[in-house]
Amino acid sequence: MARIKYYYDTETCRYERVKTSNTDVLINALGIICLCLIFGVGIAAAYVSYFPSEKEIALMKENEELLIHYQQLNKELDGAQKWLAELQDKDDNMYRVIYEAEPVPSSVRIAGTGGVDRYSDLLEQNLSQEELIITAKRKVDLLKRKMYVQSNSYEELVDLAKDKTEMLASIPAIQPIHNKDLKRFASGFGYRIHPIYKVRKLHTGVDFTAPTGTPIFSSGDGKVIKVERSLRGYGHQVEIDHGYNYITKYAHMSKIDVRVGEKVKRGQIIGEVGSTGTSTAPHLHYEVIYKGSKVNPVNYFFNDLTPAQYDEIAKQAAIENQSFDGH
Repeated sequence: MARIKYYYDTETCRYERVKTSNTDVLINALGIICLCLIFGVGIAAAYVSYFPSEKEIALMKENEELLIHYQQLNKELDGAQKWLAELQDKDDNMYRVIYEAEPVPSSVRIAGTGGVDRYSDLLEQNLSQEELIITAKRKVDLLKRKMYVQSNSYEELVDLAKDKTEMLASIPAIQPIHNKDLKRFASGFGYRIHPIYKVRKLHTGVDFTAPTGTPIFSSGDGKVIKVERSLRGYGHQVEIDHGYNYITKYAHMSKIDVRVGEKVKRGQIIGEVGSTGTSTAPHLHYEVIYKGSKVNPVNYFFNDLTPAQYDEIAKQAAIENQSFDGH
């Protein structure tokens, strides 16, 4: 039985009974309900925090595993970056040095792949681990960019290698006649005694003594640009353009076996030794012309000679004797 409440009325000087309206009852009831809800939510939150459900436990475990996988992926990305950096270093300091190419500028290698806007779609998703995801995405994008640049660099090196192979086959690199015993080298490049006027004059090639009819070989791949038959000066002569600014001249020949426009290979017979033109004995006068200037042919015998043989022929070439012609 509910307790009856009274209050003292000063006007009537009597105790009057307290009357409770339905509104008061409703307000009191709602207050109690709200208070219970607040306590219930608090207790539920505390319970959930300290006693997660099986689903939450599974999700937490999955997040931990994902974090471990991310850390492993991050290490692999760092390893790939390091490996790519080693390839870049070899590319710039070894391969490009061999092929005489300029290193790839660092500004090209580390060129950006976009600013913050590139990852705006990820930022808008409000992911719980968005910083980790964006960091990994940036590393992947940078790695892809560097790999693209490196791939282009290797393609360029392949083209350079092809060109280098052709260049190495074209540059004069052997003696134009067989000279294994080094006894046929008669006169070198430089000032020598003119065989007719007996004065010192610049000898613009080297002379190889050999019997008339001895085969003469092209010293590199190229194209015949001049064939001339004369009884004066260089006599019967051949000029071959090897490309890469190199031209070779073969003079005083007794026989010519090539024609203008013909392509020749290194070691191919182009004629025979003779004594035509201004010559005092059968020999081959051989010149190497680089960028329009006549240079010492001895420097281009590296494919035929051992280091000891090269030293010997260099000594003979330095002797100031009489040349076999006036060139």
